This record gives sequence, C-alpha cells and structure tokens, in this order.
Amino acid sequence: MLLAVDIGNTNIVGGLFNGTVLLKTFRLATSPRRTVDEYAALFAELFALRSVDVKSIDACIVASVVPPVTDIVLGAITEVVGVQPLVVGGPGLKTGIRIRYDNPREVGADRIVNAIAAHAQLKEAVIVVDFGTATTFDCVSAEGDYVGGVIVPGVQVSLDGLLGRAAKLSRVDLSEPPHVIGKNTTHAMQSGVLHGYACLVDGLLEKIEKEMETPCRTIATGGLAGKICAHTTRVEQVMPNLTLDGLRLVYELNRGGRSA
Repeated sequence: MLLAVDIGNTNIVGGLFNGTVLLKTFRLATSPRRTVDEYAALFAELFALRSVDVKSIDACIVASVVPPVTDIVLGAITEVVGVQPLVVGGPGLKTGIRIRYDNPREVGADRIVNAIAAHAQLKEAVIVVDFGTATTFDCVSAEGDYVGGVIVPGVQVSLDGLLGRAAKLSRVDLSEPPHVIGKNTTHAMQSGVLHGYACLVDGLLEKIEKEMETPCRTIATGGLAGKICAHTTRVEQVMPNLTLDGLRLVYELNRGGRSA
C-alpha cells in the first residue's frame, strides 16, 4: 500500500491507497513542538485505530508547506513504517507539470499536487479552490500547466482575527444559520462566514475566469469546502481527497525510476 501525507499549517492529512483506491484517511493537528517520537506514537496509534498493518505499507510520499515539521514527520514515518518517503519538491522528483510562475519554488507543494489531480480528473482548464489555513485559487490550463493563482486568508484565520479584535464577540460553531439576515450575534457571524465566503469565492472565480480567457471547470477541496460551496454558484464539485489523489499520481509518475 501507498501512504500519502499532506503536511499543512493546521492539519496533517494522510491516506492509504491500494492501487488507485483510497482505503483509509486520517487527520491530526500540525505542531512544530512535537518530537519524532511523539509523531511516531501518533502515527502508530492512528494505524492501529484504522486496523492497518504497517507491514502492508511499502511506499510513502509526502507534500509539506511547513518546513520546520517536514523532517520530523519524515523521521516518524520512517521509524513506524520502515520506508523512506518521497518528498514533493525534493531533488529529482518529477511532477509532470509545468509551473508558469515567476518563481516556481514559491508555489506550495499542496497547490502543485492539487493542480495535477484536477487536470488528471478533468483533462481541461480548471480552477481549484482549496479551503485550508489560506483559501487558495489555483489555475491550470487546458494543457495541464500551472499558470498562477490567488491566496486569501482562510475562513478560520479570518474568524480568529475578528474574535481577537472584537471583545464582545465569542467563538461560534460554523453551522448553517436559519437566514442570511441574522437575528442574533451567533447567526449573524455564521451567515457572515458561510455566505460571505461563498460570495468571495464566486466573485473571485468570475474575475479569474475572465483572465483565463478560456472556459474553465471549477472544483473545491479542503476541510470547509462542503460548507462554503453549498452556497456558491460557480463551484461545480467538491473533491475532499483531491490532494491525496494528487500525491498518488506523483508517486506513480516516479516509482519507475525511484525507490520508495
């Protein structure tokens, strides 16, 4: 089996593939304060919880946007699973995508694998909206080139910023309010986040599509994609495991010439 791991600023998301089939997923909080041993213990517990025999894992690929955590997690995976992970962006690793960015090294590994997976799914120009610590919009041409994107403060980051500056506001659960016009502070904040971000997404997609100058498909991924995109008009489909599938595709591209 292949272990695919995406190290994000907020969460580490992993998945186990048997060929092209995603069998299991897991999620844990990203923390630079944890040691290799602590992460190893967490991985071992997660595999046990999912009834996964670590001996069945014979390959691993990792994407990370958190450099201080990357080597720690790589060490933990190697200790638990016994294989050396491939790292997206590492020396000699092919991605199969041209990055038309002023400085290609500035593009996060998660954005690259999202673009790869989206184009592989649709085979045409596509915009990927990823709801993570930041909300990112990544544009892929019909030929499969990464052509650029947009970065917006993420939903939770924006909400945390508001709560940190407004003494009379309290944290709320991001559930569906009964109406767009809130009749109390909780519903007003929920509406602002869910409907406000939906309008932000639709508005940016409209502008992006005009600059792309070609018909585009639009898909979304990330933890809050389902809640926000329930209120958008331009997002066609939510693919929760898009990043993991992109990691699988990068691994398959490299496994012929690289040892896992």
